[in-house]
Amino acid sequence: MKFSVESWAPEYGVPAQTTEAAQPADAFVEVDMDSWGPMLPDVDPAGEVLFVDGVRRVDANVWIEVPGRAAALGLCAVYAAGAVLCNETAQVVESAVDRGLFTSAPGAEDLVTAHGVYAVRATPGGTPEELWLGIQQRMGELEGRVAAAWSGSAVVVVDGPLSHRRHVAGAVGYIKTQHVQYLPDHLHSTLSGLAAGRRTPLFLIGGGWSRYSWYARLAVGESPLSGIVRCEITADHAIGEAARIADRMTATLPRYSSDAHKDARAPQNLYPIGGLERALRRRLGDPQLMFRALRVASRG
Repeated sequence: MKFSVESWAPEYGVPAQTTEAAQPADAFVEVDMDSWGPMLPDVDPAGEVLFVDGVRRVDANVWIEVPGRAAALGLCAVYAAGAVLCNETAQVVESAVDRGLFTSAPGAEDLVTAHGVYAVRATPGGTPEELWLGIQQRMGELEGRVAAAWSGSAVVVVDGPLSHRRHVAGAVGYIKTQHVQYLPDHLHSTLSGLAAGRRTPLFLIGGGWSRYSWYARLAVGESPLSGIVRCEITADHAIGEAARIADRMTATLPRYSSDAHKDARAPQNLYPIGGLERALRRRLGDPQLMFRALRVASRG
């Protein structure tokens, strides 16, 4: 299979920043309209929490020659997932790394280099956005496998929407960047009035799969929505159990929120997740070494 490597470094590309599609939400599954407002959990924080996250990197953009057709774009990517267990200490207990050639090119083959193999990961489309979504999906699946291996922990927090991790028993999705407004304006305004350690009532999000969700504030910042995160769990729970999980998470997460002088994404980027991301990036290998290896392989 003939291919060439784009001369620009991959960080100069413009991968699409994907967002969740808006889905209908039922805001009155826990309380009625008259009772809708900030809620203060009356529970103790969880003593043990497993945080799961993943990182990814595009090592090179490649062009794959297809007989009788225009060259097809491919992304040579490396991605990793891991878990850090927090009780009285914090310890990385699991990590996994994979590489892939993400492309829609027919007849694409694994790219073998001196320092690693990029196995073909077929995608249904060949646009940069579709290839990036393919990377996100595979990384999410890897996170799901890592989380499932440690799902016996009292609380499992996965960074981002549950999606591919929703089969993990007891998993809670942790969404620190809000791209979609699920609540109507007259309820969404409640978020700016949340004090640290308080949450909104549960609301039910429909669509491809159903989940209970809630907003919580980790810490008060300069802007009205600073420190606001959204959490979600599957709708397989009874509403009372879902409320207890929401209370426990709202009481627990502020303990791990980061400070602005240590993390530019504070307070939403939790310390265990930030530390795990740094540990996982070290496992991705040297990007310049891999880029050179791909250039050499393309000439062979």
